[in-house]
Amino acid sequence: RKFYGPSTLRLGLEYSRNLMTVRLAREMGMDAVSEIGRRFEIGDYAETLAYSLGAGETTLMQLTSAYGELVNGGKDITPSLIDRVQDRYGKTIYRADTRSCEGCNADDWTGEAPPTPEDTRDQVLDPRYAYQVVHMLAGVVERGTARRQMTQIKQTTAGKTGTTNGPNDLWFLGFSPDLAVGVYIGFDQPRMLGKREYGNTGATPAFAKVMEKALEGTPDIPFRTPPGIRFVEVDFTTGLPGEGDGGLRILEAFIPGTEPAPDTALSGFGGFADGNGGGSTLASETGGIY
Repeated sequence: RKFYGPSTLRLGLEYSRNLMTVRLAREMGMDAVSEIGRRFEIGDYAETLAYSLGAGETTLMQLTSAYGELVNGGKDITPSLIDRVQDRYGKTIYRADTRSCEGCNADDWTGEAPPTPEDTRDQVLDPRYAYQVVHMLAGVVERGTARRQMTQIKQTTAGKTGTTNGPNDLWFLGFSPDLAVGVYIGFDQPRMLGKREYGNTGATPAFAKVMEKALEGTPDIPFRTPPGIRFVEVDFTTGLPGEGDGGLRILEAFIPGTEPAPDTALSGFGGFADGNGGGSTLASETGGIY
C-alpha cells in the first residue's frame, strides 16, 4: 500500500519488491524472460506477465540447479542422484561424470600438479552477468529479506526468498561459493500454509541450519569474480557514485563502461522506509512477498 518510486534493481531484488519485477519484465518483454527460463531449464513458460512473479510450476531440483549455474560462472550443471556405482571388486561400472581426464588414472604420484579434467559444460550465461546477479543475491543475506535468519552463518552466502499466493509455497534458494542448496516447503496438493508464513519465516531458517552445519570448519572464501568486472562505490539507495548524503555506501559490480558517472542525476528517487533494511516493515507496507 505504498509506492516508492524509481529504485535500483539491487534494492528491488534484496527486498522482493514485486511491482519492480513486473515493470522490468514488461520493459524487457516476456519473450526474454521466458527464454531465460528455458535456458536455465527452470521451465517452458508462456509469455505472460504473471510468470515474472513465479506463476509457473517447477521442481526444487530444477531451481536449485539454476542457482548453482549462477554461482558456477554461468556454466551448465546436470544434476545427478547417483554419482558412481562400483562392483564388489571396486571396479567402476557407472560414472555420472563422463568427462575425460588424461592422467587421472596414473599408477603413481610423484608430486606433480593434479590433472585437470576437460570442461565440456555449455556456457548458458556470460560469467560477468552471472556474477552481477550473485553479487546482488549476496545483498539479500547481508541486508535484505534473509538478513535476520542468516546471522549464525559466518561464511559468505547468498540467496533468495520466495513465497507464492496463499501462501501455498515457501522457498529459499541459496549458495556458498562451492555449494548450492534449495529449500521448499509446501503440500503435495497445494493448499494454504498459514496467513503469516513467508519464505523467510519457514524456508530460510531451514537453509540456515543446513548451511551452518555444512560449512562448519571451512574457510570463508569470497565469490569468485570473473575478468571484466569493475567495482565502484555507490550509494545503496540511488546506485550513484559520488559523495552522497551520508547514507549507506556499497561496492557495486559493473561491467566496465556501464558504471554511472559521478555527476549523474536521477530525479524522483524513493528510499526505503526505515533506511536500515527492515524487511518486515518493508514487506507489509509494499504488499510484497518474500
